[in-house]
Amino acid sequence: MIIKKKLSIIMFVLFCLSQTIFYEQNLKPRVIVTSDGEIDDECSMVRFLLYTNEWDVEGIITSSSQYHWRGHKWAGDDWVEQYLDTYGQVYSNLVKHDKAYPSPEYLKSIAFLGNVDAEGEMEIVTPGSEHIVKVLLDESDNRPVWIQAWGGTNTIARALKTIEENHPEKMEYVASKLRFFFIWEQDNTYQTYIRRVWGKFNIQTIICDQFWAIAYQWDKVMPEDKLGYFSNGWMKSNILEGHGALCSLYEAYKGGSDNEGWRAGSPKQKGAFRSEGDSPAFIYTIPTGLRSLESPDFGGWGGRYIKVRENTWLDPVPEANYTYPEGRWYTQSAWGRNYMRNIYPENQDLMNAYFNPLTRWADALQNDFAARADWCVKSFEEANHAPVVLVNALDIEAKAGDKIKLSAKGTFDPDGDKLIYKWWQYDEVDSYNGKIEILKPNKISVGFMVPKDVKEGDTIHLVCEVTDTGKPALTRYRRIIIKIK
Repeated sequence: MIIKKKLSIIMFVLFCLSQTIFYEQNLKPRVIVTSDGEIDDECSMVRFLLYTNEWDVEGIITSSSQYHWRGHKWAGDDWVEQYLDTYGQVYSNLVKHDKAYPSPEYLKSIAFLGNVDAEGEMEIVTPGSEHIVKVLLDESDNRPVWIQAWGGTNTIARALKTIEENHPEKMEYVASKLRFFFIWEQDNTYQTYIRRVWGKFNIQTIICDQFWAIAYQWDKVMPEDKLGYFSNGWMKSNILEGHGALCSLYEAYKGGSDNEGWRAGSPKQKGAFRSEGDSPAFIYTIPTGLRSLESPDFGGWGGRYIKVRENTWLDPVPEANYTYPEGRWYTQSAWGRNYMRNIYPENQDLMNAYFNPLTRWADALQNDFAARADWCVKSFEEANHAPVVLVNALDIEAKAGDKIKLSAKGTFDPDGDKLIYKWWQYDEVDSYNGKIEILKPNKISVGFMVPKDVKEGDTIHLVCEVTDTGKPALTRYRRIIIKIK
């Protein structure tokens, strides 16, 4: 027992050291959340708070949307306060697992009310819009700022309009560090103002419809082998019960059957996963090792996207000759929502292909959520922590016929768990249109030969996936990109 405890302490020190090195070399993403407080936003907020150690959180702003505004299906101006309060109740345990968790006082200090009077209202300067302006104009930190719209984009638009009106000379600077991730365009302010006025700066903008895979119809979209991770039994034992004040706020389904059975399309069971349609906006920025922040088409836990126009990235539609709409990508126009509304259950192969960039990670994502829930109540020694994956190369230049050797030696688990290795080609992302043969893909070190038919400029993406044997089993990755010279 003493030896095991000492081992855990040593591994924890190594883990902290690796995290320090990682963040020195790859500074934490900066994030600002805007949310309309819909029931699925409230579910997303629980998960979001459990990952606040992974980012520099610089704003939590309540905004409106086409569905919710003050006086219309409104959760209240102060809906987020109870989530921050209950975060405070588990904070002392969370920091046992990572001292990087921000204090409850800090999170409350950056939580503001934005533009909430009506759908798309962006004329009023609000505390929320002013806070976004303050963050964006701060030249002491030039790192990218990932601004997320879980609801409408109107408070973001108001902030940008203030900068345009009062600091036009700073617009280019502000745009250079902006990154947008929108869950649909839940009002028209992106089209009527942001894109029209700020489009010339080519701000990277991801607009997501894949989120429907974990929204209200998830039980129709999720592959059969992953449905169990959202069922009432799994949710109760891993999240809802015995995991502290924050997880007890999670809005699972309250009615329906309480049995353990499950089938797609059945009535929602008591305690089952409800919806987290907004979660991909921050899941995308979790540093898993998949390097998704480098380019929206790389793919990761938050989905994969393709460049459609300007610097706007939308969901890849699996239909030949599909034409994307010129305007909003939202409930009336987005492919996935229209499929679920008008076509399902026909042509489910198309549905599976469309949502696969997100559903493929669902088991790893949910297990990771369960581990974070454990962190709310368990000591470091009792809980599980993700492996730290190290590889001998991340970017390689090669030519046809070259023999490539890759190794994950040095990879370790903070808890001393046995590790399972899996190397695979992420061929949906490759520009090389072919397969490679990885020798012994389940070993710590692998090799392969660059195919003879590669062309100069082709890229091949390989992923080293490492899963521990703790409970719940946790997975992290390293993506290696081979560029053909």
